[in-house]
Amino acid sequence: MFQGLAVVSLDAKGRLPVPARYRKELADAYASRLVLTIDRDKCLLLYPEAEWEKIRAKLVALPALNRKVRELQRLLIGNATDSEMDGQGRILVPPKLQAIAGLDKRVAVVGMGNKFELWDEETWDSNIAASLADADLQDLRDEVGISDLVL
Repeated sequence: MFQGLAVVSLDAKGRLPVPARYRKELADAYASRLVLTIDRDKCLLLYPEAEWEKIRAKLVALPALNRKVRELQRLLIGNATDSEMDGQGRILVPPKLQAIAGLDKRVAVVGMGNKFELWDEETWDSNIAASLADADLQDLRDEVGISDLVL
């Protein structure tokens, strides 16, 4: 699956290059079919279509009478955009999604297992600095049973 950080440049037409190390896997395993949506953390989420379908099925199955569920469905499903890598391994990021995530030129592409997060590079750097200073993360590490990891 996907892990690690790559910083890429969004071009003037809103095309974002997928990091080269993932292109073959995305093409072979997922036919280059991807889905882009927004996240409450003010970043974008980029899923291979097959992984997105699992998330969407769970969201659709939630009780729609619950107002918070509807808000979550609107946020994730309502803003989902189908995308496909072009011959140069780029995806098109719609202007509305760029604006929501504050993407301008330099974009941090962060592998998160079954998906990628797309962040404005400066926002990503600020968030990482804050996380490194957050003592609560040490407590969480212990709580979830990964206390052998050093933070």
